[in-house]
Amino acid sequence: MVMNTEEIMEILPHRYPFLFVDRVVELVPNERIVGLKNVSINEEYFIGHFPGKPIMPGVLIVEAMAQLAGILYIKSLDNHVKGQLLYFMAIDKVKFRRQVLPGDQIRIEVKLLNRHKRGWKVSGEVFVEDKLVAEGELLAFVGNK
Repeated sequence: MVMNTEEIMEILPHRYPFLFVDRVVELVPNERIVGLKNVSINEEYFIGHFPGKPIMPGVLIVEAMAQLAGILYIKSLDNHVKGQLLYFMAIDKVKFRRQVLPGDQIRIEVKLLNRHKRGWKVSGEVFVEDKLVAEGELLAFVGNK
């Protein structure tokens, strides 16, 4: 299953400049999802992070993992209830290995670790080309808008 930006925006409430998934290239419901984000020098956060040395903020890399987890959650439901969202509860074991720079394309891979009645635990890895740039675990709960 592949999803473009328009299809992603039908699922996620995020919009520019806070949408950090451009395309879904692989999706196995209740298991895993792989998505892409093209990092452009035109991104607003580069104005201040950092002037003269633009680097994608680590917190936004984690947000990209969370957004992809949200898509996995919605696409794993048999009957999605409108108005439900997946909200962050915790992030754990996050490590940043390399910088993400303008012109990079990040590949985000998220895997379901645990599924509870109202919560999910996932692991995420982010790559530029085949180099690991970040990894971590996210815990989220299902709630209404």
